[in-house]
Formats: sequence, C-alpha cells, structure tokens
Amino acid sequence: MARWPAPGRCKRRLGASIGMGRAALIQARLSAHVLQVARIAAAGHGQELVLAVSGLADRAARRWGRELGAERTVLQGQGSLGARLQRQVVRAQREGARRVILIGSDLPDLGSDDLIEAFQQLERRPLVLGPAGDGGYWLIGLGSRSAPWPTLFAGAEEAIGWGGCQVLAQTLAAAAALGLEPHLLATRSDLDRGVDLRRWR
Repeated sequence: MARWPAPGRCKRRLGASIGMGRAALIQARLSAHVLQVARIAAAGHGQELVLAVSGLADRAARRWGRELGAERTVLQGQGSLGARLQRQVVRAQREGARRVILIGSDLPDLGSDDLIEAFQQLERRPLVLGPAGDGGYWLIGLGSRSAPWPTLFAGAEEAIGWGGCQVLAQTLAAAAALGLEPHLLATRSDLDRGVDLRRWR
C-alpha cells in the first residue's frame, strides 16, 4: 500500500515538521526500499507482489509500479484506510489467493525475514499482525481460514479509529470476538513525524 510521493500529497504529518518537499523525497525512498524488501521475500516462493497505489490515475500508477519492480499495480480506491485495506483483501481472495499480506510503504527497518515469517505463520495461524510503535500495525496477514475477516477492518463492538493509537488494540479485540488467535511479529516503527527521523540520521 503506497501513496504517490508528491509534495503535499503524502507524509503530511512529517512534512509539517521538515517541509513537504523533503517529506516526499523520504516517502519515495521508503517506497523503493519496501518494494525491494518485498521482492526479495517473494522470490522463489510463488507469491505475487502487488502495489496498491493512491494519489495517481491508473496508467501513471502502473508506470510507477513498473519502476519499483511490482509484478502488478492496482488502485487503492476511496474511503478510510480500513475500507482500502479491505478492498485489497477482497480483490486478492476473489482472484484465488490463499494467503494475503498487506504492508505500508513507510517502514525503514522492514526486512525480508519479517515477510517470510509472516507467510510461514499463516500456514499455522489465521491472522498475523505486526505491531507498530504508535499503537497501530505495520502488517496484517490473513490465511484462508480467517473467513469472517471483514470485522477486522470494521471493528467488533466499536469502530476502529484509523490513524489513532488504539488501532492494534481494537483489531485484537475484533479478532478475539471472531475467535481468531493472531501471531504477533516484532514491533516496528513507521516514519510519521520529524522526531521519528532521529534514529535514521
């Protein structure tokens, strides 16, 4: 899942502290990094690497996807992050995918081992989550056994507050209500604000 790295159209919280142009350059580098890591993880395992883009029309999105080395590029569509995540799961499952993993494009410490572990765990668990340091998650993976998964994006007793600090907790509550026992990966930190850059300088 990636947003086209144009100044003012991506990484707005980061741009507010370091400038929109610099934030867009960082987003471009992060997107390239995450796609490279995903290509390494998918190599030889029969997995398709799909780039889901927002901020571009279809033809330009496909051109960007080719530049980044994605096997296929699709559009995220409109709506909340939850709606856009759910749309990608629906598309993948309709196309016959047995396991689906969704990640963002702002993960400087993402490694191929993270993605390989997620796919391996989906052989045994219906749900894999990568906790983020801000209370969200940087990865969600669904196996074929997680049939009632839409609630994971809508919430159980309360709606999931996308962009807030309770996204992981609300998702875990929704999973528990569905009887899904997740595997949790290592906690990773995405890059959203200027202070997040300190450890990468």
